[in-house]
Amino acid sequence: MKNIAAADLDAPAADEEGETARGAGGALTLMRGLDVLDRVARGDNTLGKIAKSLGLNKSTVHRLATTLVEMKYLILSPRDGYSLGAKLLELGWAASQQITMTRIAHPFLLKLAADTGDTVNLGVLDNEQVHYIDKIPGTRRIQVRCVIGERQPLRPTGLGKALLIDADEEALRDVYMREARDQPQYRYDLKSWLEVMKDYATHGYALDLDENEDRIRCVAAPIRDMTGKIAAAISVSSAQQYMDDARMRTLREYVKETALAISRELGYSGD
Repeated sequence: MKNIAAADLDAPAADEEGETARGAGGALTLMRGLDVLDRVARGDNTLGKIAKSLGLNKSTVHRLATTLVEMKYLILSPRDGYSLGAKLLELGWAASQQITMTRIAHPFLLKLAADTGDTVNLGVLDNEQVHYIDKIPGTRRIQVRCVIGERQPLRPTGLGKALLIDADEEALRDVYMREARDQPQYRYDLKSWLEVMKDYATHGYALDLDENEDRIRCVAAPIRDMTGKIAAAISVSSAQQYMDDARMRTLREYVKETALAISRELGYSGD
Protein backbone atom coordinates (compact mmCIF):
# COMPACT_ATOMS: atom_id res chain seq x y z
CA MET A 1 0.00 0.00 0.00
CA LYS A 2 1.28 3.46 -0.88
CA ASN A 3 2.42 5.56 2.10
CA ILE A 4 0.66 8.90 2.44
CA ALA A 5 2.72 11.69 3.95
CA ALA A 6 1.22 13.89 6.64
CA ALA A 7 1.71 16.86 4.37
CA ASP A 8 -0.48 15.16 1.76
CA LEU A 9 -3.25 14.74 4.32
CA ASP A 10 -3.21 18.42 5.17
CA ALA A 11 -2.92 19.70 1.62
CA PRO A 12 -6.20 20.93 0.06
CA ALA A 13 -7.48 19.19 -3.04
CA ALA A 14 -7.16 20.97 -6.35
CA ASP A 15 -10.85 21.83 -6.49
CA GLU A 16 -10.69 23.18 -2.93
CA GLU A 17 -7.77 25.39 -3.92
CA GLY A 18 -9.83 26.65 -6.85
CA GLU A 19 -12.78 27.41 -4.61
CA THR A 20 -10.51 29.24 -2.17
CA ALA A 21 -8.98 31.29 -4.96
CA ARG A 22 -12.39 32.16 -6.41
CA GLY A 23 -13.66 33.12 -2.97
CA ALA A 24 -10.69 35.41 -2.36
CA GLY A 25 -11.09 36.94 -5.82
CA GLY A 26 -14.79 37.52 -5.24
CA ALA A 27 -14.14 39.20 -1.90
CA LEU A 28 -11.53 41.48 -3.48
CA THR A 29 -13.93 42.43 -6.29
CA LEU A 30 -16.65 43.18 -3.74
CA MET A 31 -14.30 45.38 -1.72
CA ARG A 32 -13.21 47.28 -4.81
CA GLY A 33 -16.84 47.77 -5.84
CA LEU A 34 -17.62 49.21 -2.41
CA ASP A 35 -14.58 51.45 -2.72
CA VAL A 36 -15.95 52.77 -6.02
CA LEU A 37 -19.27 53.58 -4.35
CA ASP A 38 -17.44 55.36 -1.57
CA ARG A 39 -15.44 57.51 -4.00
CA VAL A 40 -18.57 58.49 -5.94
CA ALA A 41 -20.25 59.40 -2.63
CA ARG A 42 -17.24 61.65 -1.94
CA GLY A 43 -17.62 63.44 -5.28
CA ASP A 44 -15.42 61.52 -7.72
CA ASN A 45 -17.69 61.41 -10.76
CA THR A 46 -15.38 60.26 -13.57
CA LEU A 47 -13.37 57.11 -14.24
CA GLY A 48 -10.17 59.12 -14.08
CA LYS A 49 -10.89 60.59 -10.66
CA ILE A 50 -12.03 57.27 -9.21
CA ALA A 51 -9.05 55.39 -10.64
CA LYS A 52 -6.61 57.98 -9.29
CA SER A 53 -8.17 57.96 -5.80
CA LEU A 54 -8.15 54.17 -5.57
CA GLY A 55 -4.85 53.54 -7.36
CA LEU A 56 -6.54 51.31 -9.94
CA ASN A 57 -6.38 51.35 -13.73
CA LYS A 58 -9.32 52.80 -15.64
CA SER A 59 -10.32 49.50 -17.23
CA THR A 60 -10.82 47.90 -13.80
CA VAL A 61 -12.82 50.88 -12.55
CA HIS A 62 -14.89 50.88 -15.73
CA ARG A 63 -15.76 47.20 -15.28
CA LEU A 64 -16.77 47.72 -11.66
CA ALA A 65 -18.72 50.91 -12.35
CA THR A 66 -20.57 49.32 -15.29
CA THR A 67 -21.76 46.48 -13.06
CA LEU A 68 -22.85 48.95 -10.37
CA VAL A 69 -24.80 50.95 -12.95
CA GLU A 70 -26.51 47.78 -14.18
CA MET A 71 -27.48 46.94 -10.58
CA LYS A 72 -28.75 50.54 -10.04
CA TYR A 73 -26.22 51.31 -7.34
CA LEU A 74 -24.80 54.02 -9.62
CA ILE A 75 -26.19 56.30 -12.31
CA LEU A 76 -24.13 57.37 -15.32
CA SER A 77 -25.08 60.66 -16.92
CA PRO A 78 -23.26 62.06 -20.01
CA ARG A 79 -23.37 65.48 -18.41
CA ASP A 80 -22.71 64.78 -14.72
CA GLY A 81 -20.76 61.54 -14.83
CA TYR A 82 -21.33 59.02 -12.04
CA SER A 83 -23.69 59.57 -9.12
CA LEU A 84 -25.28 57.35 -6.50
CA GLY A 85 -28.26 55.33 -7.71
CA ALA A 86 -31.77 54.58 -6.56
CA LYS A 87 -30.84 51.18 -5.14
CA LEU A 88 -28.82 52.90 -2.42
CA LEU A 89 -31.82 55.05 -1.52
CA GLU A 90 -33.89 51.89 -1.23
CA LEU A 91 -31.32 50.20 1.00
CA GLY A 92 -30.88 53.32 3.10
CA TRP A 93 -34.61 53.60 3.66
CA ALA A 94 -34.84 49.91 4.60
CA ALA A 95 -31.90 50.27 7.00
CA SER A 96 -33.43 53.32 8.68
CA GLN A 97 -36.75 51.53 9.06
CA GLN A 98 -35.13 48.47 10.63
CA ILE A 99 -33.00 50.56 12.99
CA THR A 100 -36.05 52.56 14.07
CA MET A 101 -38.12 49.39 14.47
CA THR A 102 -35.49 47.71 16.62
CA ARG A 103 -35.05 50.75 18.85
CA ILE A 104 -38.79 51.14 19.45
CA ALA A 105 -39.61 47.46 19.83
CA HIS A 106 -36.67 46.36 22.00
CA PRO A 107 -38.09 47.39 25.43
CA PHE A 108 -41.33 45.57 24.64
CA LEU A 109 -39.40 42.45 23.60
CA LEU A 110 -37.45 42.52 26.87
CA LYS A 111 -40.66 42.64 28.91
CA LEU A 112 -42.29 39.90 26.85
CA ALA A 113 -39.26 37.63 27.30
CA ALA A 114 -39.07 38.35 31.03
CA ASP A 115 -42.78 37.67 31.55
CA THR A 116 -42.85 34.42 29.53
CA GLY A 117 -39.35 32.98 30.00
CA ASP A 118 -39.35 32.18 26.29
CA THR A 119 -37.32 33.39 23.32
CA VAL A 120 -38.75 36.51 21.69
CA ASN A 121 -37.96 37.47 18.09
CA LEU A 122 -38.53 40.51 15.92
CA GLY A 123 -38.55 40.09 12.14
CA VAL A 124 -39.28 41.98 8.94
CA LEU A 125 -40.11 40.93 5.41
CA ASP A 126 -37.02 41.29 3.26
CA ASN A 127 -36.39 39.82 -0.18
CA GLU A 128 -39.22 37.28 0.17
CA GLN A 129 -37.87 35.97 3.48
CA VAL A 130 -38.14 36.66 7.20
CA HIS A 131 -35.15 38.72 8.32
CA TYR A 132 -34.56 38.43 12.07
CA ILE A 133 -33.50 41.87 13.32
CA ASP A 134 -33.71 41.41 17.10
CA LYS A 135 -33.85 38.56 19.60
CA ILE A 136 -34.17 38.20 23.37
CA PRO A 137 -33.09 34.73 24.56
CA GLY A 138 -35.38 32.84 26.91
CA THR A 139 -34.51 31.41 30.29
CA ARG A 140 -35.69 27.88 29.57
CA ARG A 141 -33.33 24.92 29.86
CA ILE A 142 -33.88 24.22 26.16
CA GLN A 143 -33.06 27.22 23.97
CA VAL A 144 -34.52 28.02 20.56
CA ARG A 145 -31.90 28.37 17.86
CA CYS A 146 -32.08 31.73 16.16
CA VAL A 147 -29.52 34.38 15.25
CA ILE A 148 -29.99 38.09 14.62
CA GLY A 149 -29.44 38.64 10.90
CA GLU A 150 -30.65 35.16 10.01
CA ARG A 151 -33.19 34.66 7.24
CA GLN A 152 -35.92 32.02 7.21
CA PRO A 153 -38.72 31.04 4.83
CA LEU A 154 -42.18 32.55 5.24
CA ARG A 155 -44.47 29.56 4.87
CA PRO A 156 -43.49 27.49 7.96
CA THR A 157 -42.45 30.20 10.43
CA GLY A 158 -44.69 32.05 12.83
CA LEU A 159 -43.07 35.36 11.95
CA GLY A 160 -43.43 34.63 8.26
CA LYS A 161 -47.12 33.86 8.51
CA ALA A 162 -47.71 36.93 10.69
CA LEU A 163 -46.00 39.11 8.08
CA LEU A 164 -48.34 37.63 5.45
CA ILE A 165 -51.61 38.04 7.36
CA ASP A 166 -52.84 40.83 5.05
CA ALA A 167 -51.77 39.11 1.81
CA ASP A 168 -54.45 38.11 -0.68
CA GLU A 169 -54.90 34.53 -1.87
CA GLU A 170 -52.90 35.03 -5.06
CA ALA A 171 -49.90 36.33 -3.14
CA LEU A 172 -50.15 33.48 -0.63
CA ARG A 173 -50.28 30.95 -3.45
CA ASP A 174 -47.12 32.46 -4.92
CA VAL A 175 -45.32 32.18 -1.58
CA TYR A 176 -46.41 28.58 -1.08
CA MET A 177 -45.42 27.42 -4.56
CA ARG A 178 -42.10 29.26 -4.50
CA GLU A 179 -41.04 27.77 -1.20
CA ALA A 180 -42.40 24.34 -2.10
CA ARG A 181 -39.80 24.12 -4.89
CA ASP A 182 -36.99 24.27 -2.31
CA GLN A 183 -38.79 22.51 0.55
CA PRO A 184 -41.35 20.09 -0.89
CA GLN A 185 -41.95 18.33 2.44
CA TYR A 186 -44.42 20.31 4.52
CA ARG A 187 -47.28 19.42 6.85
CA TYR A 188 -49.89 21.42 4.90
CA ASP A 189 -50.89 21.11 1.28
CA LEU A 190 -51.73 24.35 -0.52
CA LYS A 191 -55.47 24.22 0.17
CA SER A 192 -54.98 23.51 3.88
CA TRP A 193 -52.37 26.23 4.24
CA LEU A 194 -54.65 28.82 2.64
CA GLU A 195 -57.39 27.83 5.08
CA VAL A 196 -54.98 28.15 8.00
CA MET A 197 -53.84 31.57 6.79
CA LYS A 198 -57.45 32.72 6.44
CA ASP A 199 -58.07 31.73 10.06
CA TYR A 200 -54.93 33.56 11.23
CA ALA A 201 -56.00 36.68 9.35
CA THR A 202 -59.38 36.56 11.08
CA HIS A 203 -57.87 36.33 14.55
CA GLY A 204 -54.79 38.52 14.11
CA TYR A 205 -52.08 36.05 15.09
CA ALA A 206 -50.12 33.17 13.54
CA LEU A 207 -48.64 29.94 14.87
CA ASP A 208 -45.71 27.70 14.09
CA LEU A 209 -46.67 24.18 15.15
CA ASP A 210 -43.39 22.30 14.73
CA GLU A 211 -43.33 23.38 11.08
CA ASN A 212 -39.96 25.08 10.80
CA GLU A 213 -38.02 23.12 13.42
CA ASP A 214 -38.90 19.84 15.12
CA ARG A 215 -40.58 20.27 18.51
CA ILE A 216 -40.37 24.06 18.41
CA ARG A 217 -43.56 26.09 18.58
CA CYS A 218 -44.23 29.79 18.46
CA VAL A 219 -46.97 32.39 18.60
CA ALA A 220 -46.56 35.48 16.40
CA ALA A 221 -48.42 38.70 15.63
CA PRO A 222 -47.92 41.54 13.14
CA ILE A 223 -46.74 45.06 13.95
CA ARG A 224 -48.34 47.87 11.93
CA ASP A 225 -47.09 51.33 11.04
CA MET A 226 -49.09 54.55 11.07
CA THR A 227 -50.72 53.68 7.72
CA GLY A 228 -51.91 50.31 9.00
CA LYS A 229 -49.46 48.40 6.84
CA ILE A 230 -47.62 45.45 8.40
CA ALA A 231 -44.08 46.64 9.08
CA ALA A 232 -42.73 43.77 11.19
CA ALA A 233 -43.79 40.89 13.41
CA ILE A 234 -42.92 39.53 16.84
CA SER A 235 -42.98 35.95 18.09
CA VAL A 236 -42.61 34.00 21.31
CA SER A 237 -40.88 30.68 20.69
CA SER A 238 -40.16 27.70 22.91
CA ALA A 239 -39.75 23.94 22.95
CA GLN A 240 -42.94 21.96 22.54
CA GLN A 241 -42.82 20.73 26.14
CA TYR A 242 -43.34 24.34 27.29
CA MET A 243 -45.88 25.15 24.59
CA ASP A 244 -48.95 22.97 24.90
CA ASP A 245 -52.19 24.10 23.28
CA ALA A 246 -53.53 25.72 26.45
CA ARG A 247 -50.42 27.86 26.92
CA MET A 248 -50.42 28.89 23.28
CA ARG A 249 -54.01 30.09 23.64
CA THR A 250 -52.93 32.23 26.60
CA LEU A 251 -49.83 33.55 24.86
CA ARG A 252 -51.52 34.58 21.65
CA GLU A 253 -53.48 37.36 23.37
CA TYR A 254 -50.38 38.64 25.15
CA VAL A 255 -48.35 38.58 21.94
CA LYS A 256 -51.12 40.45 20.12
CA GLU A 257 -51.28 43.06 22.88
CA THR A 258 -47.51 43.56 22.74
CA ALA A 259 -47.56 43.85 18.94
CA LEU A 260 -50.35 46.42 19.21
CA ALA A 261 -48.41 48.41 21.82
CA ILE A 262 -45.40 48.57 19.50
CA SER A 263 -47.70 49.54 16.63
CA ARG A 264 -49.04 52.41 18.73
CA GLU A 265 -45.48 53.68 19.18
CA LEU A 266 -45.17 53.70 15.38
CA GLY A 267 -48.29 55.83 15.04
CA TYR A 268 -50.87 53.12 14.37
CA SER A 269 -54.33 54.13 15.60
CA GLY A 270 -56.41 51.09 14.68
CA ASP A 271 -57.61 48.23 16.90
